[in-house]
Amino acid sequence: MSERESMPCDVVIVGGGPAGLSAAIRLKQLNEELEVVLLEKGSEIGAHILSGAVVDPKALDELLPEWRTMDCPMAETPVGEDLFYTISETGASAMPHIMFPPFMSNAGCYTGSLGNLCRWLAEQAEEMGVMIFPGFPAAEVLFDDNGAVAGVVTQDMGIAADGSQKADYQPGMEIHAKYTLFAEGVRGNLTKQMKAKYDLEADCQPQVYGLGIKELWDIDPELHEPGKIVHTQGWPLNESDSNGGGFLYHQANGQVALGLVTWLDYSNPYVSPYQEFQRWKHHPLIADTLKGGKRVAYGARAINDGGWQSVPKLAFQGGALIGCAAGFVNVPRIKGSHTAMKSGMLAAESVAAAVAAGHEKTELMDYDTNLRDSWIAKELKQVQNALPAIEKFGADIGTVLGGIDMWMRYLKIGLPISMDHHRDYEQLQRADLYQPIAYPKPDGVLSFDRLTSVSFSYTNHAEDQPVHLKVQDMELQKRSELGVFAGPSNRYCPAGVYEWLTDEATGEPKFQINSQNCVHCKTCDIKDPNQNIEWTTPEGGGGPNYPNM
Repeated sequence: MSERESMPCDVVIVGGGPAGLSAAIRLKQLNEELEVVLLEKGSEIGAHILSGAVVDPKALDELLPEWRTMDCPMAETPVGEDLFYTISETGASAMPHIMFPPFMSNAGCYTGSLGNLCRWLAEQAEEMGVMIFPGFPAAEVLFDDNGAVAGVVTQDMGIAADGSQKADYQPGMEIHAKYTLFAEGVRGNLTKQMKAKYDLEADCQPQVYGLGIKELWDIDPELHEPGKIVHTQGWPLNESDSNGGGFLYHQANGQVALGLVTWLDYSNPYVSPYQEFQRWKHHPLIADTLKGGKRVAYGARAINDGGWQSVPKLAFQGGALIGCAAGFVNVPRIKGSHTAMKSGMLAAESVAAAVAAGHEKTELMDYDTNLRDSWIAKELKQVQNALPAIEKFGADIGTVLGGIDMWMRYLKIGLPISMDHHRDYEQLQRADLYQPIAYPKPDGVLSFDRLTSVSFSYTNHAEDQPVHLKVQDMELQKRSELGVFAGPSNRYCPAGVYEWLTDEATGEPKFQINSQNCVHCKTCDIKDPNQNIEWTTPEGGGGPNYPNM
């Protein structure tokens, strides 16, 4: 068996999103001699990045103050008209801006591709000397004799589906580092291990999630209004007793980004977030904008929705969580890129100081402390009850109570409470309590079937490799996920990965996993009612290849 090669460095960063890239840049700004390695599981930086996105430039202004004059793609489209609607099946009512505190405003923000912003940030990082390795997932964490994180091991390449080594087999490389920053994004598999090993969630509320499904369209130039952003709440999710909201952003080059976020705390196992998105596109507010247009991209990704009360302990011996690995999304503003970037910068400052002092693999508690004293904490505390209010009281009353709470916190007379979360998978109820939902058939113009949609994510995995979606107990899956909950995996997955078929030989139900379709959204890892499915990293470069998303 081949021995693993090893590579020493000062800092290894797992993940090439906004947080990881901001950390890498800040490290080099503070000490250009630091050896910084950044690993990205996608085929290139930005390949797995999916977000609306309307970006608050606050962190980018701190990181690279001259970014607007540096050919940054995010500078192309400042936000203009900013609209928020509550919608019924055919109607729409605009909500006046006075209902929202000033900190909810999108004035001064920009709309564009977060993937392209990450590609641009990667260029800045590489010019500073950061070593970026796309197509190399971190698959295992290294520990020293004292139990501190000592680096990571990249994924083996060339493993066949049966576990044997193919002709092109290459063992993963050990990256030994003084400090390891986990920037995997939502529900990273190594982050899950760190949370469990170091009990990082002992003093916080459970993290909860939404599933964001997004498309990019080229539209009629006469209908395009660069910088216009629209948000919706209500239909169709209210008809299935679920919650969330939609967005439509007019971005550069005659395109609009549109999508629907379905919170994953829904109870009805017959809910299909994908089908809810297809229905939403037929609302006149959306359909009129898409008339005569052409879809060019599709994707899906889970989103942290827990807010401030779900932020775990951030530092441990030799490592730290940054960005969406920890969870800093401002849910009412539908923004997390600026907070993710700031968390990466704060972690980098702590790491640089520790290395300068001659420390290795210590617990970076100053990072945790500094973040909890930063504008990230202030911003998230202002909105911490907005989502729980809707969870507890429903969309109509909860929105009003959440808005009142935000205003009170803005006026510094906030309620001395913090509402609790409940884990999303625990919210799913038995199928016999509900009737199946009759979703409309796709028309092929505005709405489409899942497999056609997946082709627009440009997803690809090497076919002859182990299945990266691990079912721990197949009998439990049959008895409970199918028998009790009527197979919700077939509906919550936005990529058609899971199917319940009939085995021709035995006549028994058979759980089919089409892992080739996986867009790495992590919903199965979150919503499976028995936590019986685990998402792990596939071979490097596999998964979606999102253009301009």
